[in-house]
Amino acid sequence: MGARLFLRAGRERSVERGHPWLFSRAIARVEGSPQAGEVVAVYAADGRFLAWGDYSPASQIRVRLITRRDTPPDADFWRGRLRRAIAARARLPLAGPTDALRLVNAESDGLPGLVVDRYGEVIVLQVLTAGMEARRTSLVAWLVELLAPRTLYERSDAEVRRKEGLPLRKGLLHGEAPPIPLEVRENGLRFLVDVVNGHKSGFYLDQRENRERLRRWVAAAGGGTLLNVFAYTGGFSLYALAGGANAITDVDSSAEALALGERIRQLNGFGAAEARTIHEDAFTSLRRLRREGARFDFVVLDPPKFAFTRRDVQKAARGYKDINLQAFHLLRDGGFLLTFSCSGAIDAALFRKIVFGAALDAGREVQVVGTMRQGADHPVALTFPEGEYLKGLICRVVA
Repeated sequence: MGARLFLRAGRERSVERGHPWLFSRAIARVEGSPQAGEVVAVYAADGRFLAWGDYSPASQIRVRLITRRDTPPDADFWRGRLRRAIAARARLPLAGPTDALRLVNAESDGLPGLVVDRYGEVIVLQVLTAGMEARRTSLVAWLVELLAPRTLYERSDAEVRRKEGLPLRKGLLHGEAPPIPLEVRENGLRFLVDVVNGHKSGFYLDQRENRERLRRWVAAAGGGTLLNVFAYTGGFSLYALAGGANAITDVDSSAEALALGERIRQLNGFGAAEARTIHEDAFTSLRRLRREGARFDFVVLDPPKFAFTRRDVQKAARGYKDINLQAFHLLRDGGFLLTFSCSGAIDAALFRKIVFGAALDAGREVQVVGTMRQGADHPVALTFPEGEYLKGLICRVVA
């Protein structure tokens, strides 16, 4: 018999409700000497069997639960979970030609710590936990079997691996080296993605549906000007131009990302006359633009994660309020702000309060006319609300 883990009294409730995480403080004792990534049996304090999970001694999330069935997960189980997640994406109503999407979304697909993204014929794998690290070789084989990709590339270089006691790693796993950059299509638009050096797995796939919404809002407004802050390679800007925007301004601290954004606009037939890029810190740039009296019809704020843990919430809230305050000052009457937070520790209610405070301090009358979240290929299991990390508001400044 393998290792067994017993919970403190009352801590079985989250397991019975299907939440996939067990923190170290919930555990009363461990029988046996489980290794990192080993599957352990989880029991209630009264000795009832509850579930099987991946053990991670280095992490505060000590166990990531996998299944409540009686027998431990085997190769057929894992292959079946992968097949189920991939098949679900084939049934999504993606708009226009789209060949870039998430195929596996970790806990919400019943595969904790595993992310798989598709960029055309290139598949990008992220292994983020000790459990998935232990079965990494098998995962590679199953993905090759199920997807037959031209390229399977690993981007297990996210800092979260350090919390699991794992080194950062990236590199080719199967097939040809990926082109740098490679071309993909999203909602009929052409994008260049660097899966080797780019953010996340190369692109912000979770914003696909929100970018499309911006295109529709710009088209309905008959065009206008856009300020895209934390622009990266200018995804929102490209959609705005496709919707009829007269001019866009991209702000980002990465000159390389801005340069790739220029190439992407040219690829889609938009010239330099319609675009301006500002290589500058976003906080600095927002203040400078305000001093210069700049005004825009649309502002997009899509910052990186400000709060990594609950300890960061107050500092992050100040940062979110600051950028939203500046954005409200930069909008014309009747203009629209699309503002986001991808910090899991900042929930939707708190984010709305932060934006409300920014509008109040800016002295602008503001209406919320829409809410936003990650795309349908980034599902959120009802038992795992932490999976809904991306939240956004569409705000209109009342004329």
